[in-house]
Order: sequence, then C-alpha cells, then structure tokens
Amino acid sequence: MATFAKPENALKRAEELINVGQKQAALQALHDLITSKRYRAWQKTLEKIMFKYVELCVDMRKGRYAKDGLIQYRIVCQQVNVSSLEEVIKYFMHLATEKAEQARNEAQALEDALDVEDLEADKRPEDLMLSYVSGEKGKDRSDRELVTPWFKFLWETYRTVLEILRNNSKLEALYAMTAHRAFQFCKQYKRTTEFRRLCEIIRNHLANLNKYRDQRDRPDLTAPESLQLYLDTRVDQLKIATDLELWQEAFRSVEDIHGLMSMVKKHPKPSLMVIYYAKLTEIFRVSESHLYHAYAWLKLFTLQKSYNKNLTQKDLQLIASSVLLSALSVTPYDHHCGSSHLEVENEKERNLRMASLIGFNIDPRKEAREVLSREALLSELSSKGVMACASQDVKDLYCLLENEFLPLDLAAKVQPLLTKISKLGGKLVSVSSVPEVQLTQYIPALENLCALRVLQQVSKVYHSMKIETLSKMIPFMDFSVVEKISVDAVKYKFVAMDINHQKGAVTFGNEDIESEELCDHLMVLTDSLNKARGLIYPPLNKQSRLGESLYGLADIVEKEHKRLLARKSIIEKRKEEHERQMLEKEREEESRRLKQQKTTEEAEQRRLAAEYTRREEQRIRREIEERELQEAQALLLQSEKGPKKKGKRPVLEGEKVTKQALIEMALSEQLKERQEMEKKLQRLAKTMDYMERAKREEEAPLIEQAFDQRLEEEKQIHELEQLKEIELSRQHHAGDIQEKNRLARILDNKVIFQRRIEGRREAEYTRLKEEREYRINQQKAMRERDVEMKRKLLYYIKTEEERLSKIQAEEEARKREEEERRKKEEAERKAKLDEIAEKQRQREKELEEKDRLIKEALRGRNIDPLPRPADSGAGLRSVEPAGAAAAAAPPSAGKYVPRFRREGAAAPPAEPDKRHGHDDRPSQTSDRWRSDDRDRRSSFTGSRLPSSSTSWSSSRTRG
Repeated sequence: MATFAKPENALKRAEELINVGQKQAALQALHDLITSKRYRAWQKTLEKIMFKYVELCVDMRKGRYAKDGLIQYRIVCQQVNVSSLEEVIKYFMHLATEKAEQARNEAQALEDALDVEDLEADKRPEDLMLSYVSGEKGKDRSDRELVTPWFKFLWETYRTVLEILRNNSKLEALYAMTAHRAFQFCKQYKRTTEFRRLCEIIRNHLANLNKYRDQRDRPDLTAPESLQLYLDTRVDQLKIATDLELWQEAFRSVEDIHGLMSMVKKHPKPSLMVIYYAKLTEIFRVSESHLYHAYAWLKLFTLQKSYNKNLTQKDLQLIASSVLLSALSVTPYDHHCGSSHLEVENEKERNLRMASLIGFNIDPRKEAREVLSREALLSELSSKGVMACASQDVKDLYCLLENEFLPLDLAAKVQPLLTKISKLGGKLVSVSSVPEVQLTQYIPALENLCALRVLQQVSKVYHSMKIETLSKMIPFMDFSVVEKISVDAVKYKFVAMDINHQKGAVTFGNEDIESEELCDHLMVLTDSLNKARGLIYPPLNKQSRLGESLYGLADIVEKEHKRLLARKSIIEKRKEEHERQMLEKEREEESRRLKQQKTTEEAEQRRLAAEYTRREEQRIRREIEERELQEAQALLLQSEKGPKKKGKRPVLEGEKVTKQALIEMALSEQLKERQEMEKKLQRLAKTMDYMERAKREEEAPLIEQAFDQRLEEEKQIHELEQLKEIELSRQHHAGDIQEKNRLARILDNKVIFQRRIEGRREAEYTRLKEEREYRINQQKAMRERDVEMKRKLLYYIKTEEERLSKIQAEEEARKREEEERRKKEEAERKAKLDEIAEKQRQREKELEEKDRLIKEALRGRNIDPLPRPADSGAGLRSVEPAGAAAAAAPPSAGKYVPRFRREGAAAPPAEPDKRHGHDDRPSQTSDRWRSDDRDRRSSFTGSRLPSSSTSWSSSRTRG
C-alpha cells in the first residue's frame, strides 16, 4: 500500500500510471488513498480524486471498488459538503449510462454491417463454423459480448447508489432521482426481472426505515417534502409497472402507496390521487374485478369533478359514462353463494382490504358484501349525480337493463345501443393521468348482462322454450356462450333452468324433488286430495277409540318431530352466534392490543425524538461555545501579532479579560486595520488612474502615425498580388484550351466504349432478372404444395376428431341408457319387495286378528256359570261344540276371558312363509316370546285397562 504526503501526489501518480496503460495499478492507488484513515477531512482535491476514481471504475467495470469508494466518500462528506457527494454520484451514473448506450449503438452498428445485400452469396467458413458450434445468431452473440456486460454494470450501479443513499435525510432528493432513473432503465430496455428486484429493494429500505427509528440522519416522513418524495417514487413505480404490464407488481405498488399514506396519516395531493385511482382502474380491469373497477372509476370521477377546474363537459361526460358502464358490467348475482364459513371470512377480509385501498371506510362488524355491492354502487351513482353527467345512449342502456321488463325485445333494443357505445371514446384533453378512454372494453360484459336479463325475464314468463327461439332472442351471441353463462347463473341461484339438447328445449324453473316450490305444490295437492276423500267417503259417526288414539298419536309424533328439528336449528344458530361473538371478541382484543402497542410505540417514538432533540441542542450549544472559544483564541493571536508591526501593544490584564471583551477588542482592531487598508487602496487607485491617463495621451499620435504607414504598405502588397493572379489565370486558360484540343480526337472512341459497357451490363441484368423470377416461381410452387399438404393434414385431423367425438357420444348415450334401465329394474324389484312385505304384514295382521278372536271366545266361556253335578256329563259334552262355535263366531268387543280358558284354547295353525319356505325346526324362541307376551297381556288385563288400549300396546310391541 503506497502512502502519499498529499492527495495531489496520489492523483498525479494515478495519471502517470494511466498514461503508461496500468489502469489497475492507478485504481488501486486511488482506492488505498480513499479508504485510508489519514484523509478524513474533506477538501476539493478529494472531489477531483473521486471523479478520476469513478472514471476508472466505469472503464474497468469494477462495481465493488466503486461501492467501497463511494461509501468512504459519503463518510467524509456527509457532515461537511453533501453537494460534493451528489456531484460524484451523478457523474458516476452518467458515465455508466453513457457506456451502456455506446455499447448498444456499437452492437446496432455491427448488426447493420452484417446485413448482406446479395442473398445468394455464401457465408464465410468461419461464420458457418461459429454458428454451428454456438447455436446463436449474430445479433444474440453481439449482444452477449458487447451489450449485456455494460447493462449488468449499469444495473449494479443503480443498486449501489440506492444502497449508499438509503434512509438519509440529506440525500433524499438524490435517492428519488436515482430511483426514477432506475425505473426508466427498466422501462426503456423491458427489464421486468430487474424491475421486480428494484421494487423489492425500495420496499426493504422503507421497512428498515420504520424498523430502526433511532438511527442518525433518519428521514422524517411527517415532513411534507420527505413524504412527497417518497410518494412520487412509489407513483413512478406504479406507472412503470403498468407500462410493463406487471400487474401483480403494480398491485403491490398500490399497497405500498396506501401503506405510506396510512403510516403518515396525511392526505396527499389530488394530482397524485388521480394517478393512483387511474392505475387502480387498469389493474382491476385486467384482473376482471368489475366491482372494484367500478368503485375506482367512481373515486376518479369524484376527484376530477371536485379538483380539476379545467375539466371540459365532453371529458366529464366520457368519464361518467365509463363509471356507469363499469357498474353495469358487474354481474347481478353473488359469486359466493353457498360458500363455506372459512371462504366467507376470507372474502370478508379481502373486501375490507380492497375497500381500504379504494378509499371506502367500512365497519368490520358489518358484512362487506352488503357495503361493496352492485346495488349499493348503483344507488351511490344516482345520489352523486353520475347518471346526469353520462351520455344519453348510456342512460338508455341503463334503463333497459335495470328498469324495463321486455323478455322478447330486450336484446333487439340493446344491440344498437351497444353498437353506438362501442364507437364512443377518445383522448381526454383536460385529464393528463387518463390520456384515453375507450368504452369498447365494456361491450363483452354488457352483452353477458343482457343475456342474463333475458334469461331472468323469460324464466318468469315461460315454463319451457325451444333452443332455436332462445338463440334468436339473443342474436349477438352464440348459444354455446349463452349456455356457459347460464351454467354460472344456475350455479349461483340467479336463474333456475334446464337445457335438454335431445329435445332441443329449455325448461325454466327448479323441478327437483327437494325444491321449495315443488314441496309446496305437493302439500297443496295432499290437502286437496284429503278434502276430496272426506267428501266422497264421509267418516263414520262411531269411530273406535283405537283409531282416535292412533290419529292423535300421529299428530303428537309430527309435532314432536318438528319441535326437535326446531330445537336443533336453534342450537345450531346459538353455536354460530357464539362463534361469531368469540370472533368479534378476539378481533376487538386484537385491535385493542394493536392500539395499545401503537400507543406505546408512539410514546416511545416521542420520547426518543425528544431525547434526540435535547442531545442535538446540547451538541449544537457545545459546538457553538467551542467555535467561539477558537475564534477568540485566533483573534487574540492576531491582536498579539498586530502591535509588533505597528510598535504598539494592546492593554491586556491576563486572566481578568473576558472572552466577550477580547472578541470586542479584536473586532475593533480588525475594523481599524480594514479602514486603513481601504484608504491605502483608494490612494493607490487614484495614482494609477493619473498614470494611465497620461500614458494614453502620449501614445495617441504615435498610434495614428503607425496606422497610416501600415495602410500604405498593405495597398502596395495588394496591387502586386492582383497582377500575379491575373498572369496566373491567363496561363491556366491557355493550358486548358490546349488540353481540350488534345482530347477531342478520342471522343468517338469513348462513346463506342461506353455503349459496349452499357450493353454488357444490360444483358447481365436481364439474365439475373430471369434467374430471380425462375427462383421465385419455384419457391411459390413449393409453398403452394406445403399449404396443400397442411390443409389435407388438418382436414384429416378434423375428420378423425369428429369421428372419435361421435364414437364417444354414442358410448356415453349407451352407458346412459344402461344406467336408466338398471335404475328402472331396481325400482321394479323394490316395488315387488314392498308388495311382498305388505302381503306378509297383512297375513300377520290376519293371524293376530284370529288369535284375538279365539282368546275373546275363551274369555266369554270363562264368564258363564258352572253346571250342576247332575248335568256334568252333558255340560262337558256341550262345552266343546260351544267352544268351537265361540272360536268360529266373532267375539263381542271388550268381553273378559279367564286366563285358564285363554291358555286352554288351541292356537290356529301357522301358515308357512312363502318367501322362506317351510321350516321343521322347533321354534323355541317364538314360544318363549309368546309366553312372555301372554304374561304381559295378563298383567295389563289385571290392571283394568281397556281392551282397545291393550291390543294397541301389543301391536306396538310387535312392531
């Protein structure tokens, strides 16, 4: 490492090394000087050294050296002379940009030089070998060799400068200028990747600025100048992002601007907000967020109408038409119908976020869909006077689509209006942020809205319609597009319809078995049929108590079922309400915590600011005192030197003299010296004036005499030169005449030679022209053959695709028919099984009825009085036929039968099961169950219950 006594020596040494071609050694010498700790005080020589240093860095593309040198120079200049650092950085960026432009121009010139006029000329062998090996074209190779390194260095230059200037209050303007130039670099050369990295770098700088609040020379964002610079940088970033069509980065830039405005809590200038909302409209238009696009247009219309004094009536009408058409372009149904709870919450957060970006304040406790909706937007347009400012065609379109009910003529009336609206638009003279507005972009969305309105209105009038008729009602749209639109409309429950391509018809209305309308129709039909049945078969006057109990039991069961369903829904609602309350409580706690944290941070920030202000005041006061003491000491030394020259000595009393008195005494001495010096200068000026006047008076006649003598000499010289020129012209004229006479002899030969050359060239031209035409005809024939082959191949592919699609359709139809047949067979089998089960139940019921009749007969015999002993034989003989007769005869209702007679009665033989066949195994389980059933019935009988209730209980037990 070389050491220099003075910085000038290092600069001279570097220039000597550059002259002998050792740029690396010169750069290293200057780098050692700049990074040395010996030269920490700024001086003009250091600025010259930095200029030379950055020149070497740019010539050799040493970005790392440039960054180190600029960081050291920033440390030297930051507190003394910031403008010097600005000049060096500007010069550095200028050199890098100039080199990049020069490399691009050289590459362009090389590309132009490589263009060959003769297309038949063969390439050079070295060019062919290079193209085969590298696989690159000439332009790509020249760009890679010449342009790309300099572009990389220029990009590295911008990154280095932004890193050096970041978060410094004294270098804010230069930081903004550098960011602007970096954005222009990305825009000019279409550098999308570098633009994303640049946006991320600037975003990280702002994040670090908010994170580290106690650093030195930190910019104050509450200051209007700083805030304006930061906002201008973000707005420029937003413009370049939209120009490069980087819509995601543009949306992030919008979030950066909104975050900056929220952080500072200050409303920016209307001109910036106009640009902000103009770019928001473009972003939402590309993302097909029609609702947010319309709200952004509304905010832009409000700003223009309020703040733009130069706004013409034509521009206002065009903007209002754009607002109204963008609002109509929003789909008239909710896209989140039937979504899950998580999706609804995410959509709510998204709507709150978008509303904040657009500038609408929404209560978080309300549903954002209710605030930001199509209906709310249209009502707001009416209240703010947008309808009155729009054009008449747009108003008529709005009335047709929103207020009129014309299911058959709606599309026919809307189509000419759409044609007229598509021709509207143009440049806005008085709105610089929105240079051009074209209403053609809303035509597809308006056509979709018209198709939806036609479907909605037709569904209210017709139950079914042919597909051809519906296609004719919407002439500006193919039916496949209408079908696609209808799928979304049915999905989100806007229209209920069904398209049957086999029948070629469209059915409107929901015919599903679970639909509410069909359920209501079925209930009405059931009530009507019950009333008709009651009129045809009137009820008997004496109904059994069992039928009354069963009828009441069915009502009770139905009421209990409804009560349980209502209780279940109430429980679900209470759970949802509890979850909502818990979410609100957590949200309130989170907001309270954030508010408390924000308050604490603000208090800490105020304390740090006060502490910083106090320290700065102490430092400034201390520096002022030190400076005054130094000035006093300097004045004391001057006052001590002054009397030695004049032979006088000031009266000093040593330590008793105060600093103020010493300063006043020194100032008085300086004033006296200055006055004496001024008097001396006046006397000297007067003496010099007298001397100059006398000298000019003496030299005036001598000057005139010299002038006259010079004039005579020049006159004689002019006459001699003129004579020489005349003689020379005569000699040239004579020589030319002689040369003409000599060449006149070969004039005929020259004409003959000229004609021969022209004829040869004409024949060569004709031959080349014929060869070129022949070659062109061959190329045309080859192209026609290629086109014919491609057409045949496309026709074959299309035919094959149609055949495959037809086969696939037939296969699907066959599968559909098999599925329908299988379902039909399943239904028939189920009906047969139900019929068999019904017969089985009827048979069991008949068996139970027979069993009951036998038991009642036995119960009647048990009630009869006992016979006398004399007639015991006859009585016994008569019991059996009487018992048989009683078993055969129907018993009287409610008659008591003793237990021993019920047990002695013979059970009727059981019929064999037709489904399962005859089973010879003993049925122990069945006997045990019957005995238990008898005991249970006997207990019920012993408790003196009615017989009808006992029979109903046993039937319920068996069921």
